[in-house]
Amino acid sequence: MSVQLLIAQVLLISMGLIGIAAVDPAKIFDHGPKALLALGLTLLAARLRPRAFLQLGPWVWGMTLVLLVLVHFIGVGTAESSGTRRWLDFGVIRFQPSEMAKLGLVMMLASFFARRGVQNKLISATGMIVLTTGLVFWEPDLGSSVLMFSLGIILMYAAGVRISNISGFMLALGLLAIPVAGIYVERNPYIMERLTGHQNRGEVPSQGLDQIGLAHRDLRMGGITGQGPDGLRYEYFGEHTDMIVASVGFSSGLLGVAMLLFAYWLIVATALDVAHLASRVRPMTPEIHGASVLAIGAMFMIVGQAFVNLCVAAGIFPVTGVPLPLVSYGFSSMMTMSVALGIIHSAMREVRRALPEPEPETPVALSAD
Repeated sequence: MSVQLLIAQVLLISMGLIGIAAVDPAKIFDHGPKALLALGLTLLAARLRPRAFLQLGPWVWGMTLVLLVLVHFIGVGTAESSGTRRWLDFGVIRFQPSEMAKLGLVMMLASFFARRGVQNKLISATGMIVLTTGLVFWEPDLGSSVLMFSLGIILMYAAGVRISNISGFMLALGLLAIPVAGIYVERNPYIMERLTGHQNRGEVPSQGLDQIGLAHRDLRMGGITGQGPDGLRYEYFGEHTDMIVASVGFSSGLLGVAMLLFAYWLIVATALDVAHLASRVRPMTPEIHGASVLAIGAMFMIVGQAFVNLCVAAGIFPVTGVPLPLVSYGFSSMMTMSVALGIIHSAMREVRRALPEPEPETPVALSAD
């Protein structure tokens, strides 16, 4: 187990509980047990070896594809979702398959590259990325689909695919996507409204700009140390999903936001450490290669989503609806991100086990003279 990963997870969960308490204290009784379940899920996943995730990759990926197809037929949305259907509701459980699809894509590509290598295998890998991203893109969920496509590119690079091949792949897909983009925007006009509203910030009012403006106000009100979970409560924006960083900043101030960033940095540092240690293992076995790809993919799955969420809250990106991993209120994201952390734990243990033992130093004999 990686101590710094456990610290990161506890920090993120704690900040999430503080932010949610500021919005609606009653939700703590729902979110608290889910947070404990997520921590237990991480510990359980960490006990598995990377071989298990590599073997389960095709099955998990296939299951997520089935769920993504079902969303188009029996999916449900919310009043604020602009007519989109992104959730599956089976009564006792309601979850978002696109969150599971990120984890499925990481496991599938890591398994594929570990078994087949990276030479002359780009067509198959490209098909996996395009198929998964396309199903999410057509829900429609533009934010998650862009993240998923980026995740596939990062996984290719982590597996050892040449930059020139990746660039050619992206150029070809970009040219093919041009005619699709017009149809997509025409079918989903709210996307263009958010983009144009973001470009004309301060001139064209929109729901997304209202959220960003209120989030900035709450962050300013938090100051250095925050107002506490109860705070001032007057006209409080109170967002516990997409803009929860505003609630965290309002409650715990700049210190709380800094702790969030520190926790995500710990996740990045641990995953990069796994890749660095894996490069020292000789010979490089498929399992060690797969463990390294799993760790980098799981890291980007968490931190890449956090980057997008925080950029939205800062007003750099238009509103996308992407939650803040391990902090936002919700079941699907927290569970899948917790498994991703468990994968990094598992990869770290496996790579450390495979490292060669340091040779003992030979004592130097002292001369009698």
